[in-house]
Amino acid sequence: MLIHIVARGKIGRSPEAELVGRYLKRVGWPTKVTELPDTGDKLPALDPQTKIVLLDETGDMPGSVAFAERLGKWRDEAVREVRFLIGAADGFSDTERAQADYLLSFGRLTWPHMMARAMLAEQLWRATSILANHPYHREG
Repeated sequence: MLIHIVARGKIGRSPEAELVGRYLKRVGWPTKVTELPDTGDKLPALDPQTKIVLLDETGDMPGSVAFAERLGKWRDEAVREVRFLIGAADGFSDTERAQADYLLSFGRLTWPHMMARAMLAEQLWRATSILANHPYHREG
């Protein structure tokens, strides 16, 4: 299953980019990152076996285990790609939200796209470690 992060804005050669890269190298699935300008570009066409996840402040706030279980379920259902979309400053429209398979929130706070990418990358690593029974994640 391909994990594909599509983000508005450029992360460049920053400490956040290094952190994203470090976590994505550990993820147990193939990963891809696509950067789009803040406005204007359409998203690439979707394969029917693609799940769309929008990072959105109105979304679900699962714990790490529940997030891992969702990814594990999609893996077991032979989903080819999970595409995580990180929007521009104005977020997503109601139409885009309605078309998504899942809305994911890191809380009601607004995060810069660079930080959202780093947090997503860490949670993807955490999810794969949970699914593999790796000791990285600890439940309190």
